[in-house]
Amino acid sequence: MTQRPSVTVKPPDAARADAIAQAHARSRSLGLSAGATPEFDALATADLRNLIDANHALYHQARPVMDALHAQIVDTESMVLLTDRNGVILHSLGDTDFVEKARRVALRPGVSWAERDRGTNAIGTALVDGQPTTIHAGEHFLRANHILTCSCAPIADPWGRTLGALDVSGESHGFHKHTLALVRMSAQMIENHLFNTEFADAVRLQFHARAEFIGTLYEGLAAFAPDGTLLCANRSALFQFGAPLATLQQRGFDALFGVPFAAFLQRLMHAHTNPNVPLTLTLPSGVRVVAQGSPGATVTRAQTAWPASPATAAERGDAKSARATAATSAMGSATASANWQPTFADLDTGDARMTAVLERVAKVRGRDIPVLILGRTGTGKEWLARALHQDSPRRDAPFIALNCAALPDSLIEAELFGYEDGAFTGAKRRGSPGKIQQAHGGTLFLDEIGDMPLAQQVRLMRVLQERAVMPLGGTRAVPVDLRIVCATHRDLRAMIAEGSFREDLYYRINGLAVTLPPLTGRTDLDTLVTRVLALVRREIPEAPARIAPEVRVCFMRCRWPGNLRQLANVLRTAAIMAEGGHAIELAHLPEDLLDDCDDVADVGDEPQDLAAITTADPAVAQSIAAPDTSPARLADWQARLIDDTLARHSGNVSAAARELGLARNTVYRHLRRR
Repeated sequence: MTQRPSVTVKPPDAARADAIAQAHARSRSLGLSAGATPEFDALATADLRNLIDANHALYHQARPVMDALHAQIVDTESMVLLTDRNGVILHSLGDTDFVEKARRVALRPGVSWAERDRGTNAIGTALVDGQPTTIHAGEHFLRANHILTCSCAPIADPWGRTLGALDVSGESHGFHKHTLALVRMSAQMIENHLFNTEFADAVRLQFHARAEFIGTLYEGLAAFAPDGTLLCANRSALFQFGAPLATLQQRGFDALFGVPFAAFLQRLMHAHTNPNVPLTLTLPSGVRVVAQGSPGATVTRAQTAWPASPATAAERGDAKSARATAATSAMGSATASANWQPTFADLDTGDARMTAVLERVAKVRGRDIPVLILGRTGTGKEWLARALHQDSPRRDAPFIALNCAALPDSLIEAELFGYEDGAFTGAKRRGSPGKIQQAHGGTLFLDEIGDMPLAQQVRLMRVLQERAVMPLGGTRAVPVDLRIVCATHRDLRAMIAEGSFREDLYYRINGLAVTLPPLTGRTDLDTLVTRVLALVRREIPEAPARIAPEVRVCFMRCRWPGNLRQLANVLRTAAIMAEGGHAIELAHLPEDLLDDCDDVADVGDEPQDLAAITTADPAVAQSIAAPDTSPARLADWQARLIDDTLARHSGNVSAAARELGLARNTVYRHLRRR
């Protein structure tokens, strides 16, 4: 057995100490002396005005956010500062009693706070490291600045290039550890404003796995050209996609969200009364997201290029447009499966391993015992958590779910523990309860608990011990009564050994651990298909109620790396494509599904189908001898037929596939095997 390599993960405090030590080393290398009196030279008024003009977009988008942030920290002997990418202060807002002190340490417009001028400080160090930073009292390199505590977050343009920084500086004795969270949220709000301004004419999409996050700084933002090419995406969108921008730009809207771009645009163009009607889309990972969109000025000017109505497309006999319209219709409706509240009986579909899991969990459903659900991605961990809630005495109380992997580290704290007094621009003036408080009386489901940052693991541990939660910026703990269910696809014991997951938290959440079986090898695939199709038909009444026999063969051969989530998405997409038909056929399945099937013989190439292939072109049928029925000779004959057809079409895969009646993936797979 191969031994896992040892990985040392430093706790947050140690990592922060290292970053400050490195910043001090840089300060010394720049020739600065800790005891030196810093120069306070500021830019002349005209030069400062020119610098503000050069940073016009940043300055004007940041001003209202700075006003709101200052309102949150008023009367705390501190001030809000905006700098350019070089650390020169462009604008400041401060409490009257702190302004004069700030001037004595050069916290005023026109002064540079780059590390080369001020040594280690929040502004300069955050810009060098590219990370939000707090520098408290003696952590400043210059002793003259030890009276300060500063929290700063860089601000990036839509492409990730640093534009400047947002900072809150104040008296060191007024230090509050939650200030950095407010600054980070405000900086992200500025970035979102910059994104929407930059791509005002583009097709824009707002999306998140949780509908309530649409319109907040948590939402993903993506901008597309009129042809569906991805132009840009904000940090939250990149986090949800799980890929860098350069990679995503090589894929179109269809590949990123599983829906034809034309269908998406039609939905936007036809929603005259409410252009922001929520849509349901699917990320490449299989995660379902709720989305709103704006067609942008470019597409709006060209809207006459799109069909006036679904009927128009059907009347034209335009099959592609009609299919896109069907997809649009499904996207615009509320998904029945999203509102489905499963019970243990619903999940018991005949597989012995799944039945054993359900029996174990059922024994603790009325007890205060935390449950840890293990299993690969997409195996139905949230379904089991919902069933546990639905079949428990807490069924009438809230079921609150939080995916710890779906939020950046900087935002999960506020989302889980809540905050007081409107912690960021656009927030409720009286704060917001976190997921823990929202689950009071009911069930809190923490999905992907293995992705929770160490710092939040400590806070969660305290909540579980004390049965009370302290919101960010709060002074009074709020009692909570809840059941906690956690889930992960990670090996938590290995993470404990590596130092990335707390052992004490592991034993707090692991009252009963169960492992869900992967879809491959489950004996209840037919029943699962029937159940999922029944859910799909609640949303799409005209969808077929069954699958064709050859589709069943395909499903039995599929490795299903995405498990139940992949099966549900495949069936939903196929149902849309087959709407109005008697059964889901092979032609209705996503083309890339065959890539996940065992590469022994393609479903469309079975011996019983070969006669149909040879009749596609009588000339071909006459020129090729009847094949031997042995598998080896049959495969040789098949390969020769595909090669000859490709040669006749000068290597055009699409044309060859059409003539042979095969999926293009089948032909591509043949080419890879040659």
